[in-house]
Amino acid sequence: MFMLKGKVAIVTGASRGIGKAIAIKLAQNGANVAIIYSSNSEAAKEVVDFIQEKMNVKAVAYQCDVSDFKQTKEVFETIIKEFGQVDILVNNAGITKDKLILTMKEEDFDKCVEVNLKGVFNMIKHSSNYFVKRKEGRIINISSVSALMGTAGQSNYVSSKAGVIGLTKSIARELGSRNITCNAIAPGFIETDMTSVLSESKKEEYLNSIPLKRLGAPEDVANAVLFLASDMASYITGEIIRVDGGIAI
Repeated sequence: MFMLKGKVAIVTGASRGIGKAIAIKLAQNGANVAIIYSSNSEAAKEVVDFIQEKMNVKAVAYQCDVSDFKQTKEVFETIIKEFGQVDILVNNAGITKDKLILTMKEEDFDKCVEVNLKGVFNMIKHSSNYFVKRKEGRIINISSVSALMGTAGQSNYVSSKAGVIGLTKSIARELGSRNITCNAIAPGFIETDMTSVLSESKKEEYLNSIPLKRLGAPEDVANAVLFLASDMASYITGEIIRVDGGIAI
């Protein structure tokens, strides 16, 4: 069963990690996928090649700095021209610049907000008029469980991801009457490049605080995105779904 057959999805930050898993999961379920990446063209090409070889759908990679308002507008318009439509927007692109507040530089705070929050605003801003005209659309934002709990040494990241939650709820109220849903997913500790740099002692500390006693996989987040992108979630909007093994209970 192809839950998303004939649909077109945009996934930002899709060259690796969670974004890559989301792009592949949506493609496996019949969606054509526009992959947005910031710098690693080789990794983005590998994702596109994998999707095109394994699934009978269209996949194209686009380089774009999501924090740049003009670039995001241009890339969205290009995707519409090349794919003919857009049905699903997944805002996954994100960065970390971890430091305690005592040593954090202003530019480290600003950059996290620019990419993690302003980037989500930019993509929603440029897609919203299109979705409103069609009277249909699925917007899925990737936040973080840290935004619900707070994390020492991540005040910039946490602030940006908490902003994504507030933005999600506001957009859900603004666009709901046009049959457009907007939801967020708050992943916990997922095995990605971001968590691979953690020391074994730190990982053990996190594992002890997770009721399921394991780190999540990118596919766990991708499964939640698939659900929210599908017709099964047509009556869900403004929701924040934790995929965190229970850490934020």
